[in-house]
Amino acid sequence: MEPVTQRHHEIRFDRGSVTGAIGDSITVVPLVVALALLTDVSLPHVLVAFGVFQVVWGMRYGLPVSGEPMKALAALAIAGALTYAELALAGLALGALLLVIGLSGTLARVERWIGEPVIRGVQFAVGLILFQTGVDLALGDPVLALGGVAIAAAAALAGHRKASALAVAVAGVVVALAAAGVPAPRLPGAPPLPALGTAVTRSTLDGVFAQLAMTIGNAALATSLLFADLFDADVTADELSASMGVTNLLAVPMGGIPMCHGCDGVAGKHAFGARTGGANVVLGAGYLAAALFATPALLAAFPVAMLGALLAIVAVSLARNVTDSGNLALSVGIGVLALATNLGVAFLLGVVAHLAWERVDAERGV
Repeated sequence: MEPVTQRHHEIRFDRGSVTGAIGDSITVVPLVVALALLTDVSLPHVLVAFGVFQVVWGMRYGLPVSGEPMKALAALAIAGALTYAELALAGLALGALLLVIGLSGTLARVERWIGEPVIRGVQFAVGLILFQTGVDLALGDPVLALGGVAIAAAAALAGHRKASALAVAVAGVVVALAAAGVPAPRLPGAPPLPALGTAVTRSTLDGVFAQLAMTIGNAALATSLLFADLFDADVTADELSASMGVTNLLAVPMGGIPMCHGCDGVAGKHAFGARTGGANVVLGAGYLAAALFATPALLAAFPVAMLGALLAIVAVSLARNVTDSGNLALSVGIGVLALATNLGVAFLLGVVAHLAWERVDAERGV
């Protein structure tokens, strides 16, 4: 007899809800801090958006659903390849696209067309882009950057390798607090208004296509499978696509950044003890509280070289997923091409190469 799946899970608040909340902040905090330091993104508004939608989807599904930045877009913005306006417009476009795909139930067909090696290649490319940016920032103060690496190594040796980037981020916050002092809490105010009219560019289109590959593979299909494996829960990929669409259409106008669900965030929450959406409520409350103290003075005091080490650690974590590719040569090629040209070109050529490769294999009867 097949296991009985549950559509909704009871929300509980226990020790696992508190520790599990850490699991989804491992990649969120480093990328959000980097975006706030290197772009025109408003950190308080981003934290509010993350806080709100952590709670919304945790309550909706009753499961430790992840909420994290769209990594391809975040990496491009951090590297200076996307302006804040282009980042926002890409998020809105993806929101509409994901909502339509989810409601129409066509996600599986889209995924087959893109192909798993292409998705892995985009992940690898994002890792390379972040690593290059991280190294450039770290060279500004190698001693401080090495301090960040030492903190990460200590966390890994203590058995917390997955939380090593978060440990560096916390250390950076401590340094910033020591320099700027504890800020007085204040409300974020009105959200920033990016000039979307100037964002209708080739860079925006490239970012949308590249991010779509990662979102479909990592944030929808893989996450749906992980919910079934870890929680015996029936949450379809199309449901997740639709919820990500709604999230972005609402979060971006709030001053948030493009957001998605991710299987790594779900796995992280589970590994740290989360079993229900209670972890989302705890983490959401933490983000909302942090938004009150994320002042420009505190952000300006964050050590940039340590941020470089932070990005490099996140980059290695992302890039290593390429080893799971069904066509390693194609995936690595996409990553290298993205670094040499741009992510959008690498993605499109990767899709063409994947389809051609599959056709050759089919003709050979492989």
